[in-house]
Amino acid sequence: MKQETALEVLKGGHNVYLTGAAGSGKTFLLNQYIAYLREEETYVAVTASTGIAATHMDGRTIHAWSGMGIKDALPKKEIKKILRKQDVLRRLKKVKVLIIDEASMLHAYQLDLVNKVLREARGSWEPFGGVQVILSGDLFQLPPVKKDNVTEVRFVNDSSSWREMDIKICYLSEQFRQEEGALMSVLNDIRSRSVDENTAELLQECRGRKLEGIERPTKLYTHNSDVDAINNMELAKIENAPLAYQMGMRGEEKLVQSLKEGCLSPEKLILKKDALVMFVKNNFERGYVNGTIGKVIGFDDDSFPIVETLSGDEIFVRPATWTVEEGGNILAEIRQLPLRLAWAITVHKSQGMTLDAAEVDLSKSFEYGMGYVALSRVTSLDNLNLLGLNRMALEINPLVFDVDEKFKEQSLVVEEEILVDKKLKKANK
Repeated sequence: MKQETALEVLKGGHNVYLTGAAGSGKTFLLNQYIAYLREEETYVAVTASTGIAATHMDGRTIHAWSGMGIKDALPKKEIKKILRKQDVLRRLKKVKVLIIDEASMLHAYQLDLVNKVLREARGSWEPFGGVQVILSGDLFQLPPVKKDNVTEVRFVNDSSSWREMDIKICYLSEQFRQEEGALMSVLNDIRSRSVDENTAELLQECRGRKLEGIERPTKLYTHNSDVDAINNMELAKIENAPLAYQMGMRGEEKLVQSLKEGCLSPEKLILKKDALVMFVKNNFERGYVNGTIGKVIGFDDDSFPIVETLSGDEIFVRPATWTVEEGGNILAEIRQLPLRLAWAITVHKSQGMTLDAAEVDLSKSFEYGMGYVALSRVTSLDNLNLLGLNRMALEINPLVFDVDEKFKEQSLVVEEEILVDKKLKKANK
């Protein structure tokens, strides 16, 4: 399904599951719909399953927005306790459209809890109290975090709410990150569970590859400890004087804390001339996107960094803001340079990024989808140096494959419905 068709479905007021491969433009489309709703003065709640994903969209986690927190169950007395908080009750009653990004990382029972809370708050037995719900995600990417003693997670499509909400599937088919070629072939092989000797050969060609014109590509690791050690070590090697930038913040304390936890820029950012950095926010006007790599080549008269990107552009970096909005009002805000050190980053934190180049170590992959997420960050295998690979890296949850095939079929049905509807409208004119 093309983006413009999916946008029509969203504007039609349907409950929607927006999906598609990495790089198919899911977040871009969500932002289009959010802009449309705000122009129409329709109250929209922008949330995500994780703090990082929420921060990318200037939203908050669904756990915080709904008031459910990290609870596994909500008896009626607990829901009533949540709804005694006037700010929570007010937003649950006012909301018309609820967006949950990275819903593929949300447990089935968590979606059911959101449903229960909204029904109680709005005094309605309609699914989610009559709110239009837009779920966005890709089951091939990172799954919900497993709880202790849980052997298998249940995705949102296995929830009771999913079966009740008459959901329309919009499966985006266009690709905006990768072009047709070797990388696309590898990613398709992973998604279709058809990894074979040809796939292995394509990846083997990336082992120890020297990336032309790229001095220090970002390293992707599966574990935080590897990332922190590399970034601290590399910064310490640079003899130039450091400059520190402290994050500014205002608003409700809990919301500020949530923004800080989800923001990829650190609370205290230390930079030096020659430091390798990554932009962690989109700003098309200033010439960077989330994942743009560059090197600090100096500082301006206001002591802000000047970054030269891999494409040779010089960007005079200024602080950016991340906010939590509700009904057009800013409830919390943090302000920091949209940068982080970029010698290394975890696969988890890279989700949603497009990297100019990467060195990827998947030798310690421990979860379905890790390899797919890491490999899909770059635009071509020419921009990839594969440092290590284990068997898990190329595996996807076998249950996901069957579900994904059904999603594709259901999306085609929705497209046909849109086409028929257009023909009827044209005939009645």
